[in-house]
Amino acid sequence: MSNSDKRKKRKGRWIPAFLCRLLGTAILLIVIAVTASIVIPQIRGIDVYHIISGSMEPEIPVGSAVYINTRIPPEDIKEKDVIAFASGESTVVHRVTRNQVVEGYFNTRGDANDEEDFNDIGYNQYIGKVVNHIPYVGEIMMIFTTSIGKVYVLCFALSGALLNLLAGRLSRARREERDEEVEE
Repeated sequence: MSNSDKRKKRKGRWIPAFLCRLLGTAILLIVIAVTASIVIPQIRGIDVYHIISGSMEPEIPVGSAVYINTRIPPEDIKEKDVIAFASGESTVVHRVTRNQVVEGYFNTRGDANDEEDFNDIGYNQYIGKVVNHIPYVGEIMMIFTTSIGKVYVLCFALSGALLNLLAGRLSRARREERDEEVEE
């Protein structure tokens, strides 16, 4: 086989390695981004919650991730701030209509609700102030924080790493083949 025939045969052999590296790197970057969006805020004293009801729509849609600063004292909360508070077994995110500092409670209302919440929210129920929200991210985070979701994340990251290893092997085989041709 002549050198030109060998070059033609080898011409498109870089594509599988490139695609494996591209896909593997993209998978690893997605895993890192999702994991970082959960872990980094917690290091900074910010809790992340998933919105499951429409009481704050359209401002905060169902499926959003809300980031709650737990270090802001209840006395610093102003009218129109959005807070998270405990209500029985649930965590509720509503807007403050009044902060009764002397009495130690809030009046709140969901943006989609016509009237204020029936019960006053005591400072002892206060969790923190909502400092950010990202639509749809809560759904993804909810999946990734379950036991089976953690297994999926691990498998997803492993597949990204394996694709990068495969890309390295394909590149090395292509280089060795090219080196053999040069020696001939």
